[in-house]
Amino acid sequence: MTKNIAIFASGTGTNAENLIRFFADEPDTAIVLLLSSKAEAPVVGKARQHHIPVEICSKSFFTAASSLLPLLVRYEVHYILLAGFLWFIPPFLLAAFPKRIVNIHPSLLPKHGGKGMYGLHVHTAVLQEHETVSGITIHLVNEHYDQGAILCQKSCPVYPTDSPATLAGRVHLLEKKWYPLAVKDVIKDK
Repeated sequence: MTKNIAIFASGTGTNAENLIRFFADEPDTAIVLLLSSKAEAPVVGKARQHHIPVEICSKSFFTAASSLLPLLVRYEVHYILLAGFLWFIPPFLLAAFPKRIVNIHPSLLPKHGGKGMYGLHVHTAVLQEHETVSGITIHLVNEHYDQGAILCQKSCPVYPTDSPATLAGRVHLLEKKWYPLAVKDVIKDK
């Protein structure tokens, strides 16, 4: 049976596009939907270039079980991957997809996580704390921001000469390599 994946993303789409490319070559797995909160987000165009159906949703649509769950049923979604999606995942979605919603965070959690900690905000915080190591955390989503069970952590050095942008570039290389592999393990139940 094919395992269908929905990606929730609202940013530039580098992680989403990487996942789309990776799973295009995986047997019995398919990216069937990109859900975004922003019609103008670059990720929307990238998904369409790869012929992935796109749904744009409002906050009221996203937070209503009566609208979001039927949409996911229509696409026969089994797993949800967050890739630059900042809205809090509602409890009804966690209940409908237990241990099947995965997120990637650009730091070594529990450091530099939580509400408002995304993108360059995270890398700025890492540098302000004079950390010598940063990295990524791939985790299951639960009812608290960035506190779900950790599936994978990978690290990279932080250099004294780093800016938030240079550190972000190094962290993104880890994201590109490890996010698809961690998701594959979740789907294969490893």
